Amino acid sequence: MRSEKRPARLQEAEADGLIEGRNAVIEALRAGMAIDKIYIARGETDAALGHIASTGRDRGIVVTECDRRKLDGMSRTHSHQGVIAVAAVREYVPVEDILAAAEAKGEPPLIVVCDELSDPHNLGAVIRTAECAGAHGVIIPKRRSAGLTAIVAKTSAGAVSYLPVARVANLAACLRELKDRGLWVFGTAADGSVPLYGADLKGPAAVVIGSEGSGMGRLIREQCDFLLSIPMKGKINSLNASAAAAIVLYEAVRQRGR
Repeated sequence: MRSEKRPARLQEAEADGLIEGRNAVIEALRAGMAIDKIYIARGETDAALGHIASTGRDRGIVVTECDRRKLDGMSRTHSHQGVIAVAAVREYVPVEDILAAAEAKGEPPLIVVCDELSDPHNLGAVIRTAECAGAHGVIIPKRRSAGLTAIVAKTSAGAVSYLPVARVANLAACLRELKDRGLWVFGTAADGSVPLYGADLKGPAAVVIGSEGSGMGRLIREQCDFLLSIPMKGKINSLNASAAAAIVLYEAVRQRGR
């Protein structure tokens, strides 16, 4: 009996972690699949989409209403029925798990905090560098950030399988909690008052990497104990977010003698 070949469009959608159509998304939720985000067409009010939205929110999944044209642009199957879910390549962990991982190794925590990195390639590169540098985890905000999608996993070269990633609803509040737990918060900023190579990164540290366009937000910046400046000798005065993360993390590696 001849086997039917799966349509190329469906194969592409699955490779990118896209789950299209009402029944497919409902089944994914029922099966407990890790889902990063659910997009629902704005203005749609039928029971099936309402059930998907409420179930997703109950599970802590980001549910976003968007213009149907955005769904059309995302869709590979052209039969999204007003809903597309983006699968996560792994489950997010509580911040406590990251701190526990550092404690289990007998090391002062070294955590990377990404403030609204929307480019999945940048997030994947940061995760890859953080894993290579021996960081204990990465924290991202729930909104306005790339998540643990297939693109992030590919860019991380598999690092997402080894490095825990937490996703929090309020990044500023999370930083306050980390400070209460004894961590120093180091932000990276072009106008930072502390030269990177004069900073003490040997103790418990959270390194904040700002967004690609505007850097750290005001509320996040206010939570930083120190604002680090990376030496810039050329005519361009800014670095890619993942490059900045690599420079700071490996200075921490050098100081910690790893």
